[in-house]
Amino acid sequence: MKKILFPTDFSKVANNAFVHALELAKIVHGEVILLHTFELPIVDNQFFPENYQTLFDTIELSKFEKFKDELPALRAIAEERNLGHIKLSHRLMDGSLIYNIKECIKLDKIDFVVMGTSGATGWKEMFMGTNTGEVITSIGVPVLSVPLEAKFTKIETIGFTTRFREKDRDALKQVIAIAKKTNAKVKCLYVNTKESDNTEATFDDWKDYFKNEPVQFFILPSDEVKETILEFIASQEIDILAMLTYKRSFFESLFSSSFTEKLSYTSDIPILALHE
Repeated sequence: MKKILFPTDFSKVANNAFVHALELAKIVHGEVILLHTFELPIVDNQFFPENYQTLFDTIELSKFEKFKDELPALRAIAEERNLGHIKLSHRLMDGSLIYNIKECIKLDKIDFVVMGTSGATGWKEMFMGTNTGEVITSIGVPVLSVPLEAKFTKIETIGFTTRFREKDRDALKQVIAIAKKTNAKVKCLYVNTKESDNTEATFDDWKDYFKNEPVQFFILPSDEVKETILEFIASQEIDILAMLTYKRSFFESLFSSSFTEKLSYTSDIPILALHE
């Protein structure tokens, strides 16, 4: 059974992403592990309060109570979507979010991480050092990042960007495996710039390799890579965009405010970040 880690702070953004985590669990026949983290205050040894243990115990208890109080709301969300059968378990951990996510991935053998981000401006923030951006670039499992505006609908089309490298082939296989579970089609985009070193023979080889799979290739000549990807999302009615985590700077520029303001539809597209 696949395991999906869902870090949450119980915000609207997180609750929206929780729906996507549940639906992903349904698709891959998996379970969802809820993670809520908190950090205890750092106390200078020179000014250690005599009641420091009581202080820490109180903080831990308050965090536990909040966590416990929020769980029924999440279970209600699952029931409303007829996903109450999805197995839910939970972890409440002290420490930094990134560290605890990495620990959970090791301890629970996590297959996917699902996290929320906030809208058009959130795309930029997501890739500029916030928690979601750090997760995407620092862990080794696929991360589904979900903006607040992305209300879950049936996944019919998954987009995938490629540079026709061997590692891209393996990533595309992962995407196709997910698509088959939901009867979706995959649309694979390659932006063919003047500096591109791929040949027609490479394109034909890939098309032949995947000829029996539900995938369609789009080889678009353009030197405007970012604009072409964003226009592709809209014109091909992409429901989820899968991308390999190339350079972080590329993600930053792709979802900068200048582009998302022009192309607001990107704010409701979840992105599945696959690792090289």
